[in-house]
Amino acid sequence: MTASSLYRGLTTVAGPLIGLYLRRRLAAGKEDPARFAERFGHAGAARPPGPLVWLHGASVGEAVSALPLIERLTGKPGVEVLLTTGTVTSARLMAERLPPRARHQYAPVDRPDAVARFLDHWRPDLGLWIESEFWPNLLAASRARGTPCVLVNARISARSFARWRRLPGLIGPLLRGFSLCLAPDSRQAECLRALGADAVRVVGNLKSAAATLPADDQALAVLRAEIGDRPLWLAASTHPGEEAIAAGVHRALAATRPDLLTVIVPRHPERGAEIKALLDERGLTSARRSRGAPIDPAIQVYIADTMGELGVFYRLAPVTFVGGSLVAHGGQNPLEPARLGSAVVVGPRTHNFADFIAAFAAADALREVADETHLAATVAGLLDDPAAARRLGAAGRAVALAEARVLDRVEAELAPFIDPLVTAEASRARA
Repeated sequence: MTASSLYRGLTTVAGPLIGLYLRRRLAAGKEDPARFAERFGHAGAARPPGPLVWLHGASVGEAVSALPLIERLTGKPGVEVLLTTGTVTSARLMAERLPPRARHQYAPVDRPDAVARFLDHWRPDLGLWIESEFWPNLLAASRARGTPCVLVNARISARSFARWRRLPGLIGPLLRGFSLCLAPDSRQAECLRALGADAVRVVGNLKSAAATLPADDQALAVLRAEIGDRPLWLAASTHPGEEAIAAGVHRALAATRPDLLTVIVPRHPERGAEIKALLDERGLTSARRSRGAPIDPAIQVYIADTMGELGVFYRLAPVTFVGGSLVAHGGQNPLEPARLGSAVVVGPRTHNFADFIAAFAAADALREVADETHLAATVAGLLDDPAAARRLGAAGRAVALAEARVLDRVEAELAPFIDPLVTAEASRARA
């Protein structure tokens, strides 16, 4: 028995347990009750006519990185797009940002019956899997139906690489199920080949092609009026442990800057109440944006626990600390604040974006800090020297713009799969 068939058998037998797990997530608010059936492969929308390109990613980061590619795909005559993800936050964000002729569905759980229902309904003509979201049943069933699949922006962490190396009978056939693997850099390409992938190309990181984050003009104007000329710094995409660090930085800087405003945008907005409680314990006056609270002069720390507003706060902040980098997460995307000219500060743990960080460092376009004390000193220096912050922001923006050509390379690699779909649809329309 092969590892793939063993996995299929186990997920069939474990069907009731998987269902129980999803229902516990539903009870915890981690699943969408209105669309829960989609997780079992029941479609929430009709399949559109014509060629359908299906993109699949895990969560917000993968979905956002796919948006420029989705724009390119829906710009091709007759092509429709389906995006699947597995989180409520990504679904909410995509409802606002997907272009016409693209729609979102929750990814089916990797049970054979759910996968079959999903594929029976949507019948995709091409599957594009974003980063490292590997589901053996979903991939195997797609390939069995003749749907070519391409791994785009393939990323395997060092931990995942070590784990997969112990399962060669599963990962090898899995990767060979992809017609093509597009890697962001040579290191990832070598990891893919070592794990058994056949056709691997290095094209660059798709996240560098993402559009500048949008901002609501009215919200931006209101916040600017509320903030006035107060000194401001932003802790963006923070993870547990980093809000306490931000609180410590605020206390250190406010000793000589009593009107300082610290803005925290947590990676997961649902943690807003938890962060508010932490700040209360530390004696800091805070407010939550999700509760409609304004930034009045008494507010020391503003918790922006809403979805899709990072673009607003990057435009407001002359200095941004990019979270996930002072804790054992690996860092979040530094290109997003850099595109908007905010001076970028990161911690030492940035392996999720090592290629970007190296480009920033080579151009002296960011500041790396080791801990809370170092972060406080760095933010203080940039706030006290606005010209230096602007120079750092301009250098970061130049790096971000230079990285943006990757989308053309991705599109060129996908052309052998997509162009025949466009040609066939044009012929059908003329018939």
